[in-house]
Amino acid sequence: MSSERGGQSTDAPISSSADAVVAAFAAIPALLARDAALTARGRWLDVDCLLGPNTQPFHVTIRAGQIVDMARAPVLMRSWRFAYRATPAAFAAYWQPLPLAGWHDLLALTKRGEATLEGEIHPFMTHLQYFKDLLALPRRNGFGGVS
Repeated sequence: MSSERGGQSTDAPISSSADAVVAAFAAIPALLARDAALTARGRWLDVDCLLGPNTQPFHVTIRAGQIVDMARAPVLMRSWRFAYRATPAAFAAYWQPLPLAGWHDLLALTKRGEATLEGEIHPFMTHLQYFKDLLALPRRNGFGGVS
């Protein structure tokens, strides 16, 4: 069901296959490796977390702002401090070149009920801009057309 607010649809702008979103998400470590400024911004961050689409999240190990390990969940006996998971449609909307209001921000996605943030969120909130930019890397690198 679509609703309108201020002339813009408030529903997700595109529908995306979970496989396409998982593939785009899996490219994030390579994209981060090419972004020295973002890596430098996260230089004080060391965390194990669960990130990605709720259909297929990833265990991500970040050390000094670099992703040193990323494995598809579930990995038995692997712990994480916090988890940020969203629907594939939410990530596809977030990765649009110019996302609609409500689909443009990680915390806006949680407010919409399209994403969840759980666990010990202190490292996430302390490095919020890092995570916003990290999870926006597919948008900045042409994955906005995920379909």
